[in-house]
Amino acid sequence: MSRSEAAPVLVLPSPFFSDSDTIRLLEPADCDSQAVLRKVVSGEYDRPFVIDDGSTRTLHFSLSLIQSTMSLKEPFALELDYTQAMMSFLLFLARPQQIFMLGLGGGSLAKFCWRHVGSARITVVEIDPDVIAFRDEFELPPDDARLTVIQGDGADHVQALGAAGDKPDVIMMDAFDRHGLSGSVSSVGFYWSVHNALSGRGIMVANLAGDKADRGEHMAMIGEAFDERVLSLSLPDGNDIVLAFKNPAFAPRWREIANQAKALRARTGLDFPKFAQRLERNSRLRYL
Repeated sequence: MSRSEAAPVLVLPSPFFSDSDTIRLLEPADCDSQAVLRKVVSGEYDRPFVIDDGSTRTLHFSLSLIQSTMSLKEPFALELDYTQAMMSFLLFLARPQQIFMLGLGGGSLAKFCWRHVGSARITVVEIDPDVIAFRDEFELPPDDARLTVIQGDGADHVQALGAAGDKPDVIMMDAFDRHGLSGSVSSVGFYWSVHNALSGRGIMVANLAGDKADRGEHMAMIGEAFDERVLSLSLPDGNDIVLAFKNPAFAPRWREIANQAKALRARTGLDFPKFAQRLERNSRLRYL
């Protein structure tokens, strides 16, 4: 969706923090701005919005739920721990040819892959057109030969991928709405469709957050679809990052992965050695 097709972005003084903060809303300039802000404060506002404090820009579904964060000084950096950890798939597949993402948010993962994974074509499916309408606010590059953003249900697109010959090497799932994990990705059938959509060496990376019982159910469904070829990272912020591997012969060579982690840290600045150590430790604990 281009800016001309989207609702205008209205910039107002933020009602929350310092006087210099702004809030950005998909509302016309002649709207009743005070009434809109009252809805935001009360939690009744049902569209995403952006808060800018002069150093960071955050996408919100509500005041209590930050969906994405961008540093204005380093707009292509990954600011949130869970987004950094999701890039740990590079430890196992350094040069993917195609990356398919479910959920755009503020575009942090798409931008990072666009800059640092030059081998890959990146397709992002986002169900909410209002989220896509904020792409310029988060400095997401325009669609080109390497990046495509599509409005639609990611689960439907995954089903279509399974019937296609040109399959992605990586499927990244960060499919949240204001109520948590999207209902369209909450079945074992969905995870089987992910498994079938991946290339032979493919990896699924999923961010699981919210209710622990729901996360446990998703972990069980992922394990069933991928025959327990699963690694996971539990993060201090409460998120769980899950990597699932399609290759039936998957067997991580941790010494080689440790060397790969050092090279990735030098290239991207992310702490890949920490991810590798945690994944290996969790793998051994799960095995025991």
